[in-house]
Amino acid sequence: MKRVWWAAAVLLLVAGCGVRPSGVTDGGRAPTGVAPGVTLYFVDARGALRPQPRRTGHLGTISEALSLLLSAGPNESGLHTELPPNATTQVVVTTAPGLIRLMVPLSIHEVTPLGIDQIVCTALDVHVRSGGPRSTKVQIRFTLTTPESAKRRTCPLFR
Repeated sequence: MKRVWWAAAVLLLVAGCGVRPSGVTDGGRAPTGVAPGVTLYFVDARGALRPQPRRTGHLGTISEALSLLLSAGPNESGLHTELPPNATTQVVVTTAPGLIRLMVPLSIHEVTPLGIDQIVCTALDVHVRSGGPRSTKVQIRFTLTTPESAKRRTCPLFR
């Protein structure tokens, strides 16, 4: 009989401890570790964007990646850039929830739509690899303000 009471007491304690099942919870940003480099986006002969890793020893910032994109050409033959060569490669980056704003040292007239995609994809790649959400949009401000500056974009390869 003691065993029955003992088992009933244990069962009552376990059942009434106040712990209830819960749903899945978000654990926050995933750890990113040490990245061997950054990924820049260039254009192939068919006019498609192609990622090209660059060994820099670290992932770096969005601004650093875009400066590298603007100053360096592709390492692989068959790829090219749709961005003009630019002596001033400093890109100013500001962020807000769900939005990355870029101020680039280029006029909208110097950049093709594929060039814009190169900038957007490179920025989003760094952002996502740093633990940011893929749903983030990019807004590019050119040296001359145009309606293009108000557009919120995403990388066509991330869709």
